[in-house]
Amino acid sequence: MSLRASESYSHPPEPVMCRRHDADGNLVLVELNPLAVIDQPDDASMPLDLLTFGSVREVCPKCERTHLKLVLRQTSVRIAHLFCADCESCFDAHYTNGSPALTI
Repeated sequence: MSLRASESYSHPPEPVMCRRHDADGNLVLVELNPLAVIDQPDDASMPLDLLTFGSVREVCPKCERTHLKLVLRQTSVRIAHLFCADCESCFDAHYTNGSPALTI
């Protein structure tokens, strides 16, 4: 089931790199600049309407309290990524061996 959520990016966060565990199957999260991931609306006061595809087990490494949501490519989304609705951060995910985790 998909969850429809309106999110707005008010500021690009500083880059953060976080290694989630070293065991196989766990993800390495790298923060992405939201301006490079999502096409911003012409009217900055207008919220973005993103379709998320549920929460994942990974918790945001920035605010450390919210499970990240999966956002796949769509009209205004250039890159599939994990999103924190609390601190408005975007993350790429890959496995410890370097292979991407968000590609089909």
